[in-house]
Amino acid sequence: EKGWKIWFDKDAPEEEVIPDGYNDSLDTCRKLLLIRSWCPDRTLSQARKYIADSLEEKYTEPVILNLEKTWEESDTRTPLICFLSMGSDPTIQIDALARKLKLECRTISMGQGQEVHARKLTQMSMQQGGWVLLQNCHLGLDFMDELLETVVTAEIPDETFRVWITTEPHDKFPITLLQISIKFTNEPPQGVRAGLKRTFSGINQDLLDVSNMPMWKPLLYTVAFLHSTVQERRKFGPLGWNIPYEFNSADFTASVQFIQNHLDECDIKKGISWSTVRYMIGEVQYGGRVTDDYDKRLLNCFARVWFSEKMFENTFCFYTGYKIPVCKTLDQYQEYIQTLPAMDSPEVFGLHPNADITYQSNTAASVLDTITNIQPKESGGGAGETREAIVYRLAEDMLDKLPPDYIPHEVKARLIKMGHLNSMNIFLRQEIDRMQKVITILRNSLNDLKLAIEGTIIMSENLRDALDNMYDARIPQLWKRISWDSSTLGFWFTELLERNTQFHTWIFEGRPNVFWMTGFFNPQGFLTAMRQEATRAHKGWALDTVTIHNEVLKQSKEEITTPPAEGVYIYGLYLDGAGWDRRNSKLTEPTPKILFTILPVVHVFAVNTIGPKDPKLYVCPIYKKPRRTDLTFITVIYLRTIVSPDHWILRGVALLCDIK
Repeated sequence: EKGWKIWFDKDAPEEEVIPDGYNDSLDTCRKLLLIRSWCPDRTLSQARKYIADSLEEKYTEPVILNLEKTWEESDTRTPLICFLSMGSDPTIQIDALARKLKLECRTISMGQGQEVHARKLTQMSMQQGGWVLLQNCHLGLDFMDELLETVVTAEIPDETFRVWITTEPHDKFPITLLQISIKFTNEPPQGVRAGLKRTFSGINQDLLDVSNMPMWKPLLYTVAFLHSTVQERRKFGPLGWNIPYEFNSADFTASVQFIQNHLDECDIKKGISWSTVRYMIGEVQYGGRVTDDYDKRLLNCFARVWFSEKMFENTFCFYTGYKIPVCKTLDQYQEYIQTLPAMDSPEVFGLHPNADITYQSNTAASVLDTITNIQPKESGGGAGETREAIVYRLAEDMLDKLPPDYIPHEVKARLIKMGHLNSMNIFLRQEIDRMQKVITILRNSLNDLKLAIEGTIIMSENLRDALDNMYDARIPQLWKRISWDSSTLGFWFTELLERNTQFHTWIFEGRPNVFWMTGFFNPQGFLTAMRQEATRAHKGWALDTVTIHNEVLKQSKEEITTPPAEGVYIYGLYLDGAGWDRRNSKLTEPTPKILFTILPVVHVFAVNTIGPKDPKLYVCPIYKKPRRTDLTFITVIYLRTIVSPDHWILRGVALLCDIK
């Protein structure tokens, strides 16, 4: 396999020669399939080649929105609809175009009770000419049906009348209105250079000259750089921000205004109060939007690392090649910004280059997901198996592999033998109850699905959903509601079998030496049970003051033969955003192209103290799934590091129980 390994390890395999003569024997579409299965992150790059090959080159180029051309294509009965995406609102451009064409543009934002005013403006524009711009129409869907009727049927005396609509995508938006309209979207600029350009195009020379203090311009530029960074980090998913916040220009303006006021009041001898500046940026101006504790930690980390006396030194840079320029005029700033790279390495935002692979893979996955969603659902009459036959076979296969039910009296007898009042065994009983519920629902719905496909019973809403999802290898809604999420049905079902094995072994063969924490419905409950067990074992300990601490061992799960004297051993945690040095048990940079590193066995135990932990340790959150939200958060553990913990905060390092 050597040739393939060399090919796979290249930065852009789709540009290289495919080994073993496949380069010549495969057409572009089959090369796309090969790239999709080997290097998912390169899918879109190869897809561009496929499109250029099948259609022509121009269809792969990004389109710069030209509103005037769009307007020329429309007429009085063809509305123009803009789909809003994060950080982009076309209102300013629409207004500017109206002024250029010397037309009046009447704007109204939709919402409760706005229909009356919208109706009035529409009638007025029809009579007197000009445009009407209805913003945020997803908040005024009832009016859309009325608008459709008006545009299609009403007398429109003035030829210059146009309807412009901005809306977020919404399921209930009238389809007929979409069909008769011209639809466009206005994506925000990508990259630091484009972001800074946009920010500086909104600044005038007066703002640059507002303060004669030497600290003013570097601070202004740094806030602008932070503004681009917080927006750009969004595209990296949970590695960037746990929750994608909609930071906008108001945050930037407010921060700049605050710094201006702070400099006006500050005493030259004492200098800037950095703690105030950091607090206002990290907790108030930008931080005011942030709801997740770990996102707040990240934002404060940026404020701590970038906003200090160091920023005025000549050697300071955000990242190699990104420094604070010394400029006097806006044009000089724009010239400097133009020299920045068009594509940024994720390291500019504090992330590891591997983060780009995650971003590219996620983008490819969402594109392919969209394509799957708009496939026709009816079974075709062509040769080959029908959808129903494929799903029927799959249902039979799953029923064969489905584990047997837990027999209540057997479980009860085993629990009494093991000590049914022990906190760990109470936890086990609750988990088995939930597992049994999943097995029962699965067995019933698979049997019903088979009967419905045969035509013995009626196909209900739930069964139709199960059929569609199983055909697409996705998890039916009914099952997902009572279980857990996973990327495909195959992974989900394998996990069900593995989870069940752990419970079955624990109840019928005794407590395992090492626990697979991913396999629990309620991992927090597991850790609480462990704390309770420790509290009861020590006289004088109280549950309120007992906290969790941990030690990462050097062994892997196979090398563990006995349970710990106290606490529990857990395995199956993946490091996201960092690597692990096994010999010295500390965090290191990840290997290129290796996105997740499995952590050796962790010994989690309880300590009777609420005191702060060693500040040199990185406080690493554990999440159940790659989506990092409050719902998937379990707990934190402490990892050793040689570099400052801030480095790993900016890297977005976390532990995941499951990477699928």
